[in-house]
Amino acid sequence: MPFSAGGGTDAVSRLVAQELGSALGTQINVINQTGGGGAVGHQAIAGAAPDGQTIGMATAELAMLHHQGLTDTTPADVTAISQINADPAGITVAADAPYESVQDLIDAAEADPGQLVGSGTAVAGIWHVALAGMLLEAGLDADAIRWVPSEGAAPALQELVAGGIDVSTASLAENATMIESDRVKPLAVMDSERAPGYDDVPTLAEEGIDFEAATWRGIVAPAGMDEEIVQELQCHLEHITENEEFTTFMADSGLGIVYRDAEEFAAFMEEDDAAKGEIMQQAGLTGE
Repeated sequence: MPFSAGGGTDAVSRLVAQELGSALGTQINVINQTGGGGAVGHQAIAGAAPDGQTIGMATAELAMLHHQGLTDTTPADVTAISQINADPAGITVAADAPYESVQDLIDAAEADPGQLVGSGTAVAGIWHVALAGMLLEAGLDADAIRWVPSEGAAPALQELVAGGIDVSTASLAENATMIESDRVKPLAVMDSERAPGYDDVPTLAEEGIDFEAATWRGIVAPAGMDEEIVQELQCHLEHITENEEFTTFMADSGLGIVYRDAEEFAAFMEEDDAAKGEIMQQAGLTGE
């Protein structure tokens, strides 16, 4: 598991380990391999023997960190088993902001590039890349809305309410409490469909910008794992994503369930890696 104990990825990993271990009749231990923004943990997964004894929770960072030169590990270095989660980026502004649509925000950024400020992750983190991709697709420079790093969505949201930044691109789920209390307002979601619970929030495509971005989680193994093992694990994981304990936990945590089987997940990671790499290259966020 590439991140520290106590976070959302850790909690999901431990529940999956518990449920999968029960299905297999064994105990699965969760080891937190932290460091490098996820680089160390993903390297540990890729570097293990493909004997079925080691699997790991991969995240969107697998398709991003190597573009920054922070690791050599890419999606090609792991065996995809099942994707279990995805949470699309959102566009959220303060409740009293003068923007009623994404186009209002784009117009303001175009009129005065670099004046507006966004946040939600570290520089070149998932929500930064999401913002850069949206701006590029809208025909603006990737830094037309200037990015300031944060330790995550929560501190960025506090800055948004306080007026320190102008927009957060974290998922709507991460901003839910502030949205429900009317302290911030969502303008759009970066997905092909409107977000559950936010039926009045349009997609970017509905706003005229054909772009999607999301963070995601999925179970992978070292490259070269036997296909029979992959199929067995995939079968169990599909059932886990449908059981009541998992669906309730994900709903209570504000996390979306998106299931892809091994073949679909492998194709998705390859596509996501290419898309993220192109955005990061254009935005000057690579290690080159």
